[in-house]
Amino acid sequence: MAAAQIFNRRIPYAEGRFAQIVVWQLPAPLAGSTHSYKYRLAYVVDEACVLRYDNEAGKGDHTHRGAIQARYAFISLAQLLADFESDIERWNRENRNHENHSYENRSYENHSH
Repeated sequence: MAAAQIFNRRIPYAEGRFAQIVVWQLPAPLAGSTHSYKYRLAYVVDEACVLRYDNEAGKGDHTHRGAIQARYAFISLAQLLADFESDIERWNRENRNHENHSYENRSYENHSH
């Protein structure tokens, strides 16, 4: 089986804010991961990535919150998306100095694999 992209979406949150979510199904786990997904989830505000979840080969599952990198305990794609959305909501609450214009259709809950 070749690698197959199963999700690629840019989700607007507000003016100058969006999430980019890319997920691939792999034939075998990457070095450092126990599952067969390759993913990159990023929350971008005013052209700067302020939050990212990914699993580079050799580094395994981890998050970036600003300059801080931490391990991430991958459970499932659904949980990954839920954790990412929760972190976006927390970042928005903690950084209210940025203007917040909500978009109604930003959900990706129905796209679990």
